[in-house]
Amino acid sequence: MDFDFPHIEPIRDYHLADWKYEKIMEEIRDFEETLDSEHEIALQLASFGSSVTMVVTDIGYQNPDMLYFYGFVNGKDSQLIQHASQLNFLITSVEREDKTKPARRIGFKLPCD
Repeated sequence: MDFDFPHIEPIRDYHLADWKYEKIMEEIRDFEETLDSEHEIALQLASFGSSVTMVVTDIGYQNPDMLYFYGFVNGKDSQLIQHASQLNFLITSVEREDKTKPARRIGFKLPCD
């Protein structure tokens, strides 16, 4: 017999990458709302011995603990593979390089939106 309990919420594991992804995306969405049309979001990464600025175009995750950041570093396609326990970056903005196109935003919609 198959039972359906719609009133029971699944138990959430806040240690998994999907929860960290959702929190990062919420912060990015809030930050992007403050940007004008001349600026795009970037991450200032400080775990490489020197700082690196990455213009972020997308973010992904793989449970249990991996986060993926896609974008450009110095104009070159780049991907950062980051263990969830090592997250440490500054959300910042950069002036958009291609003035003929609108400012790039990270296109996403959280499941709860």
